[in-house]
Amino acid sequence: MSACDNMERREFLAGTAWMGAVALAAGRAAAAGRAAAGSPTMAGFAAPPMERIRLAFIGIGERGTAAVRRVSKIPGCDIAALCDLRKEAVDKNLKWLEKNAGGRASTRAAAGAGFRPPKTYFGNSECWKGACDAPDVDVVYVAVPAYLHARIALYAMNAGKHVLVEVPAANTIDDCWNIVETSERTRRHCMMLENCCYGEDELLAWNLCHQGVLGSLSHAEGAYIHNLTERHLANSFRNRNHPKKSSLHGNSYPTHPLGPICLYLDINRGDRMNTVVSVSSGSFTWKDYIAETFKPEDWQSKLEIDRGDINTSIIKTARGRTIMLQMDFTTPRPYSRINLVQGSRGCFWGYGWPARLAVAKKPGGEIGKEWMPQKEYDEYAAKYRHPLWKSVGEIAKKVGGHGGMDFIMDLRWAYCLQNGLPLDMDVYDLASWSSIVECSRRSDLAGGAPVELPDFTRGAWKTAEPRAIGDVDLAKMGFDLKVPVKKDDAQLDA
Repeated sequence: MSACDNMERREFLAGTAWMGAVALAAGRAAAAGRAAAGSPTMAGFAAPPMERIRLAFIGIGERGTAAVRRVSKIPGCDIAALCDLRKEAVDKNLKWLEKNAGGRASTRAAAGAGFRPPKTYFGNSECWKGACDAPDVDVVYVAVPAYLHARIALYAMNAGKHVLVEVPAANTIDDCWNIVETSERTRRHCMMLENCCYGEDELLAWNLCHQGVLGSLSHAEGAYIHNLTERHLANSFRNRNHPKKSSLHGNSYPTHPLGPICLYLDINRGDRMNTVVSVSSGSFTWKDYIAETFKPEDWQSKLEIDRGDINTSIIKTARGRTIMLQMDFTTPRPYSRINLVQGSRGCFWGYGWPARLAVAKKPGGEIGKEWMPQKEYDEYAAKYRHPLWKSVGEIAKKVGGHGGMDFIMDLRWAYCLQNGLPLDMDVYDLASWSSIVECSRRSDLAGGAPVELPDFTRGAWKTAEPRAIGDVDLAKMGFDLKVPVKKDDAQLDA
């Protein structure tokens, strides 16, 4: 390298150093958050047992319809309200519930029970407020587009309702803090519906981590790799009304891989995420696809594209562990969440097709060049299969919902509410996992500068006990196990 090159490099670094300083300062400001909690912590919070859970579903499109059908099968869960902007979506779900006697074809509660139609709300952009305000609703289930999640969750908690909200629950740090503080003040649950935490491989990995099979955990990797280029650029109503500029920085959809990893590492319960560094590749795939697919006069050809094909983010925790996250909606790669967790005694890799495991006899011990043979892996998988999948796995697979994990997720929160138990994920998990959206964007825009992540627990993570994800008792819930469970074609797949 010439002296001139060295000088130009120094000048460039001097000229860009402010970007990192600004990003870190902004991150510290975000991490400082709100000074002190004005209400008791929600860590370990349990509401009084609810014999019957009366739910309002807000947003009953694709995901919402699947949720209505799943939850209607759970004894003690009453669909009290249906809400959607479109009347046809409400009518469709109402018709299905009436035809299926509320959905309880496999529960004792169905015996001799007449169908009580839920109240309906539709037709304007504020109709969801009526569902939140309804006196015969205990829990609001939010499955609307992501930009509305925080607004509806806040309104529902202030109306005295517990909230279950799709991912990500918030897109800004301010919304994350507002949700935390409102949950603390109102003493209402606000749980993010991160279904991937309940996948069969994810709960197997959780058990391997918490049974000590992998030793001391040091690193994890996760991703949301899902090629959606054709869907995002299709000539649909929603896409045609897209802004003329398509801009995406950082990781806007982090929680599918991050949620399970945070449960493996006991984040917010003995450790916390401290900083994130995030970088995106250039934009290549969309431009190539548009050039080969559309005419110059098509709206797709007029998009100003400012979005990388692939984003990679690295998170460092307070205890010195690292997490690698990737997001790729764009390139032609097979679907994957990676789902790798590394410890001092071994490694689990959930998307190795099939899942793979390597275990050493002692920390740092030799494992050879190959993963564990399939027969030995199957023995480990059977021994450490999570109790939830042992007891309800076959039923969940028949009901469906991303291989059954959606149904197990719903069973679990319903069981916890019915029995006055803390939920598996609390509002601090919701906020910390969702905070990656804004903080990774800040880092990406600053050229990969580190950004500090807020501590929504305000230091309580240092003494909080790890959360145990338990089983459910189907007989206690009122399921009639003699009635066969039918496959529901409305359930979604990965």
